Amino acid sequence: MDDLDRWRRHIPMTDPGSQTSRFDGLPREIGALCRVVQGVLLHSDWIAAYGLPASHLGPGARDTLPLSRRLVQIADADARPLTVARAANVRAIGTCRDYALMLCGILRQQEIPARIRCGFAAYLVADRWEDHWICEYRLPGESRWRQADAQIDDLLRQRLAIQFDTADLPPNRFVAAGDAWRLCRTAQADPAKFGHGTAQGLWFMRVNVVRDHFALNESETSVWDSWRQDSRKLVSDADKAATDLIARDPGQAKVDVAPPWLA
Repeated sequence: MDDLDRWRRHIPMTDPGSQTSRFDGLPREIGALCRVVQGVLLHSDWIAAYGLPASHLGPGARDTLPLSRRLVQIADADARPLTVARAANVRAIGTCRDYALMLCGILRQQEIPARIRCGFAAYLVADRWEDHWICEYRLPGESRWRQADAQIDDLLRQRLAIQFDTADLPPNRFVAAGDAWRLCRTAQADPAKFGHGTAQGLWFMRVNVVRDHFALNESETSVWDSWRQDSRKLVSDADKAATDLIARDPGQAKVDVAPPWLA
């Protein structure tokens, strides 16, 4: 069996289920697929940039949905093919993980190895590595994983002054959480530069290390997504040592680790 077969196979979060036909006839070029995703999704943190009021957000705006449910939601709002870009007010609301997940599902449907990764991007907030999810993919005949950020459409590209190809990210624009953690643990980077909004530092980086590890073990969503419940924001020496082991090999067999705020 090809070692990449596991990344070609659907799992519950990427399986389009009864909506499989929605993926028929989609382009195969990565940039074109990113535009398809951008035409049906809208990031909850950016709705104002698209002229929508905060009241447009529903109670589940930040919930990452399996593609089988997300595609039903999209079709209920607009039954046209996915290649038809929707107006902002009828796109499904989600987060960066939903963009990555949909691109991943489409690529797997096309038998292209793909997976989603949790880490930090250098191009979303000035002088900061911001919490982010992207999709990695392997093209036929290549030995490297390329990275694509399906969220960055023309509007965000202009707002963020992005000039590189977001369908094939250049090196050092996105760093997986484990790599970021190891850089900070060896004093090659400042943990205060990594985070989500005002949440920053090693305690938040640990959240992303675990989430990336879980995503590589077919758990794209987990109880670690409730990190906002963590009022202590502390990382013990034992936590650091355990996270070091995960960060060293994020694709290892899933480690049974529970977040401290649920202990």
